[in-house]
Amino acid sequence: MDNLGSRANSDLVRGRIDLCLPGLDAAFKELWDMKPEREAIAAFLVLLHQIMRASVPLMERAAQRCDELEKVDKLAAPLARYYRHHISEEMNHDVWGLEDLESAGFHPEFVLSIVPSADVARLVGSQYYWIEHHHPLMLLGYIAVLEAFPPADSKVDELRDRSGLPESAFRTLRVHGDLDPTHSAEIDDTFNILPLDRKHLEMVGLSVVHTCETLAACVRNLRPLK
Repeated sequence: MDNLGSRANSDLVRGRIDLCLPGLDAAFKELWDMKPEREAIAAFLVLLHQIMRASVPLMERAAQRCDELEKVDKLAAPLARYYRHHISEEMNHDVWGLEDLESAGFHPEFVLSIVPSADVARLVGSQYYWIEHHHPLMLLGYIAVLEAFPPADSKVDELRDRSGLPESAFRTLRVHGDLDPTHSAEIDDTFNILPLDRKHLEMVGLSVVHTCETLAACVRNLRPLK
């Protein structure tokens, strides 16, 4: 990341996300072309649930690590505040996702019996490693990516119509479409108030690139729900 002194931290992070867009766009294009459409889109909703169920535990552990580092790390206190605030905004979204799938005929026990792929484990598990063994700042890169692509209502309408799944199956997806722009602005503000140096931004950049690449792999390797 160059020209650190002349660009806001958030601009540098967003620039790194933009570099990853072609791979993500290609993965989603393959998914939306997959047949049968009902089962393919249902598999996508299951993937969203698998990712969402890890969000609050990840941020809880990140906040705990910040507490442990607070006396020796100037980033720890503001990071902890951000994570705890964001926990309150993400609480129970995984429960909503299960309810949405149940409304479409997919029982929660069935959804929870689906083994998350190795791609999902790499996506989420790398953040646990970095939080525990390096620095909880790196989770911000992960969150920035996941909040960066709010689904438009028109796209959700298209998925509903193509899949034949009920409107209720897309409730949580629509909620994220409404909330993610605000969440993205909040994380941009957090990046900009933190006293980040080159090393910090390189850490976040690594998390961003890894998150984009593994999210694309999660989507690319999905198969229609059986």
